[in-house]
Amino acid sequence: MTSSNPGSLRSCPPSPEPVPGLFTLVLHTHLPWLAHHGRWPVGEEWLYQSWSAAYLPLMRVLRTLAAEDRHHLLTLGMTPVVTAQLDDPYSLSGMHHWLANWRLRAVEATTLRDPLREFGVREQAEADRELAEFATLWQHGGSPLLRELLDAGTIELLGGPLSHPFQPLLNPRLREFALREGLADAQLRFAHTPKGIWAPECAYAPGLEIDYAAAGVGHFMVDGPSLHGDTALGRPVGSSDVVAFGRDLQVSYRVWSPKSGYPGHAAYRDFHTYDHVTGLKPARVTGRNVASDAKAPYDPERADSAVDVHVADFVDVVRQRLIAESDRIGRPAHVVAAFDTELFGHWWYEGPVWLERVLRALPAAGVRVGTLSDAIADGFVGSPVELPPSSWGSGKDWQVWAGEQVADLVQLNGEVVDTALTTVDKALEQGASLGAPTPRDFVADQILRETLLTVSSDWPFMVSKDSAADYARYRAHLHAHAAREIAGALATGRREHAQRLSDGWNRADGLFGALDARRLPK
Repeated sequence: MTSSNPGSLRSCPPSPEPVPGLFTLVLHTHLPWLAHHGRWPVGEEWLYQSWSAAYLPLMRVLRTLAAEDRHHLLTLGMTPVVTAQLDDPYSLSGMHHWLANWRLRAVEATTLRDPLREFGVREQAEADRELAEFATLWQHGGSPLLRELLDAGTIELLGGPLSHPFQPLLNPRLREFALREGLADAQLRFAHTPKGIWAPECAYAPGLEIDYAAAGVGHFMVDGPSLHGDTALGRPVGSSDVVAFGRDLQVSYRVWSPKSGYPGHAAYRDFHTYDHVTGLKPARVTGRNVASDAKAPYDPERADSAVDVHVADFVDVVRQRLIAESDRIGRPAHVVAAFDTELFGHWWYEGPVWLERVLRALPAAGVRVGTLSDAIADGFVGSPVELPPSSWGSGKDWQVWAGEQVADLVQLNGEVVDTALTTVDKALEQGASLGAPTPRDFVADQILRETLLTVSSDWPFMVSKDSAADYARYRAHLHAHAAREIAGALATGRREHAQRLSDGWNRADGLFGALDARRLPK
């Protein structure tokens, strides 16, 4: 509501009564290594779609709010493997070409009949904006932009292990190496070493907190059921000082759950419906059981109104949850809503707009917003707890990554890791000279790099969910073959051949340039 007299108290709505406690939004940003590994329908296209629809808009939202001098807005998880792609020159060039192609497809739509012509006009304007932003802001990659936000205190950073492995099933030596190298990778890119991590797949096994403490990690995320649904406070795990924060499913599922959520609203853009001439998505959801060819044209004003409704709904849900949880535990409570970053824009086109509005609306509604580190600093921590083996996957256990469907991948991972560790140990031992530093061995580095890509948690997840399962199996076996091929040449004394193989695989899989096999734990 506007007024001709902005200074009039009567024209301003009364401020809502502040609610007790703290609300934290956690976003987990992750994709597997996709550069150089196919284009369509799964491969680099997945990276570029997510970059355009989610990462560019998220950066725009955070920079806008930072310019308003807003701080501690959310906790942002950035896995080393996705950050590597956002900084990679090949990926940056490919992304620029993808954006230009998107603009061409939008221009083509403007030559067709309405409603596609009208949609194309809007889409062309959006592509122009993203092309301009990408050319001016992203030319040196994503890390400089994220560092600005970290330096300004706009966000908290969560790190994670290299390549996003399912840690409970990983050899302890490689697990420690992946985590320490992942934290070091963040320090190199952002000049900030994360104090917390998003454990891949929110997976936990008893004792992991000891590894975390040794690596300097002070807190990590688990799913709500890991804390038996009691997520009102962070909880130190076992005898350690490492704090586990649980995702509040009652609040998180309000936005998105396996069965429902805001993105399914009839007014929002339909993710699955394409125009087959231009490849654009010009339809709205329309209805749960409406066939693609019967979907209504997308209406931005209708969608914008739905965003406002869902912002108000979420703010009310958070307020009521903080009040109820604070009453239940007899002290101010902490509520954590956590999602994949790619939900906001890639899967839910209107998600970034919702995000910007909700981050303004929550403080205005008397909700204190802060990060996970804020929660620890301000005492939102309860008594120690013993956590069960768990994850945020189906069943909240390990079945997605260790079940019968993926037993062959579990076996493959174990065999490749054993081969890699044995070969690298021997290579480093042979390269060492008495009384002299061990020289860096780039062949050993590449063996570990390919091994880490083999054990990415994405491949068994995609197989278990039957989502591009053939591609996932192909990728797991491809990297396993690379690791074995290089290791085999090295183990049989063919060092020059191993070097040629290593150089060849590195052209496709050259991520984590600072990875150093000499730091592999004994």
